[in-house]
Amino acid sequence: MLTTSLPVTFKDIQAASERIRPIAKRTPVMTSRGFDQAAGVSAFFKCENLQTGAAFKIRGATNFIYSIPPEERSRGVVAFSSGNHAQAVAIAAQSLGIAATIAMPLDAPRTKVEATRARGARIVTYDRFKEDRVLVSKKLAAETGATLVPPYDHPWILAGQGTAVLELMEQAPDLDAIVVCIGGGGLMSGSAIAAKSLNPKIRVIGVEPADANDAYLSLQAGKRVEIPPPATIADGLRSQIPGELTFPILQQLVDEIILVTEEEIIAALKFLLMRLKILTEPSGAVSAAPLLARKLPSGLKRVGVVLSGGNVDWEVLAGL
Repeated sequence: MLTTSLPVTFKDIQAASERIRPIAKRTPVMTSRGFDQAAGVSAFFKCENLQTGAAFKIRGATNFIYSIPPEERSRGVVAFSSGNHAQAVAIAAQSLGIAATIAMPLDAPRTKVEATRARGARIVTYDRFKEDRVLVSKKLAAETGATLVPPYDHPWILAGQGTAVLELMEQAPDLDAIVVCIGGGGLMSGSAIAAKSLNPKIRVIGVEPADANDAYLSLQAGKRVEIPPPATIADGLRSQIPGELTFPILQQLVDEIILVTEEEIIAALKFLLMRLKILTEPSGAVSAAPLLARKLPSGLKRVGVVLSGGNVDWEVLAGL
């Protein structure tokens, strides 16, 4: 049940849907008889890999940046990201003609780095094994007076991300469950609020790589648990601890979290590409992996699946 203590309301998500319309696409929902036969459920794929910037992140970044007061907005924005949030911030900033500086890890996928730079952003690299990305970004913001745009832990971000499932449940009514990947928890939090607002009985299922299971461990422990830098191929889900804002939402609204192996992630990515002709990045395939591996709870028939993004280096794809 939803409570008034949530930092984001369903009305906030509806307002974000209108605010981001100039940039964010209403992405299609796709189905596949072959996937349904393999998974044993009817899957409805919300294709955020076909989104502007090829990931859902444009939703939250646009809602945030468009919500900054104009006098503050003119000083520019700063963000930290391995790629998809970086591109989203760069795109939204470019649309308003303001400067964007992005802190990206040295091992960020080249495709994402190049796409971010192509949108006019200044990139500053850091070593994610030795440096704190938040401190690096705060220093950059302090130098210019720019606004720091967090990847997930802010109400404006959560409201924007929730618009994906708002659309999904309009496009594919009467779902028994939604399945969403979890990194820092922004997409999952916004999705859960949207889903439970529209249908309190719907099951909200999160998915994490087994090697990046900070949200799973945190929910088990009843408090935020930090893990070492994970080595999963799902580079967009390498968060080490759930957000301060997102974790209580996960506790209240997520029914369960399923862990998937690297092999199951690759199998889902291959199936989506070769059978459905849908290109996802490893992080984008994570939400499809438990369906294909038949790890979902029994009794579900119609399942909405958010494919979070499609930015992947071709060398990585070929290697997989």
